[in-house]
Amino acid sequence: MKTLLMIQSSLFIDAGQSSQLAHAFCQRWSEAHPDGTVLHRDLASEPLPHLDAEAFAGFGLDVAERSPAQQAAVTRSDQLIAELRQADAVVVALPMYNFTVPSTFKAWMDHVAWAGVTFRYTETGPEGLLDPKPLYVCCARGGKYSGTDNDTQTRLIEMFFGMLGFQELHFTYAEGLALGEQAAAAALDQAHGRIARLPLAA
Repeated sequence: MKTLLMIQSSLFIDAGQSSQLAHAFCQRWSEAHPDGTVLHRDLASEPLPHLDAEAFAGFGLDVAERSPAQQAAVTRSDQLIAELRQADAVVVALPMYNFTVPSTFKAWMDHVAWAGVTFRYTETGPEGLLDPKPLYVCCARGGKYSGTDNDTQTRLIEMFFGMLGFQELHFTYAEGLALGEQAAAAALDQAHGRIARLPLAA
């Protein structure tokens, strides 16, 4: 039985355009995998705390040496990493806030990037320790940034998930959503059309 992990990061939860695009992908994936399971991780309704020095230090300690707060941070990261390991594919609903990813999503990244667990350092750079699986990223943006120097998200996602071991990445962009109703409607229609054509793993 296949499992899809959906990660939402829009402040507007299901009302966010990136979330709606990701839900459209989930529906298509579920139709292709009727016996599959979709795991939901909503970073707006259940935000993760940002890592602090105490929590970070706890990752390098044995269980008996950790404070209760450190153990809680490790347990939280273990759960998030287990979701990634369980998933056969991952879809991320990713709006752009102030030229970058939402802070809630950055917190998620910090919790799952664990040296020796999800990646390791080598002489040629970091090497992913997660099994390869496809990643689908649904990007919603008020302006138009794809292919420009202001698109800081795409390269960040490529680098970060590549570090974890992801090799197959698919981006869907809905851009210009703040440029008027006509522009927004056209962008969303184009994005939904791409979602309908995205390749799905067997």
